[in-house]
Amino acid sequence: MDYDLDKAIRKIPDFPKPGILFYDITGILTLPEAFRECMNQIISLYKDEKFDAVAAVESRGFVFAAPLALALGLPLLLVRKQGKLPGKVLSRSYSLEYGKSVLEVKPEDVPLGGNVLLVDDLLATGGTLKAAAELLEEAGALVKDVFCVVGLPFLNPAQKLEGRRIRTLIDYHGE
Repeated sequence: MDYDLDKAIRKIPDFPKPGILFYDITGILTLPEAFRECMNQIISLYKDEKFDAVAAVESRGFVFAAPLALALGLPLLLVRKQGKLPGKVLSRSYSLEYGKSVLEVKPEDVPLGGNVLLVDDLLATGGTLKAAAELLEEAGALVKDVFCVVGLPFLNPAQKLEGRRIRTLIDYHGE
């Protein structure tokens, strides 16, 4: 059964600030048939690819990366917000559309020289995913592939993620 994911993605104007149209993927999660279709499509995209791990960006990236990693039989790496991981971490500061943030990863979890698929829910400007990829690369991984359920190519994220293959399930070409 093919489910139209666009019907499940909520479009919320003026969030988190005026002038921004927020694409909310939680509608996919509240509809089991939409989530199932979403995961089936993601698994189909990557079932024949060779990766050593799947990395997920906190927090909505976890929702899609965890079942993907399980289906592919791969380790799941967590790229978390600052202060959420115990022990030694590598950190990377970056700018958001609405401020600044810090991502962290546990270096001992990252496969040295391993090919890692980086997953998040939405690709806007690419800043978060660029920081996550650089952090994983600092820990010794190779990050050539990025996947997001939703893409906003009109914000030109490919410029920040230059050299990486970007895949999405659904793209919106304007607000």
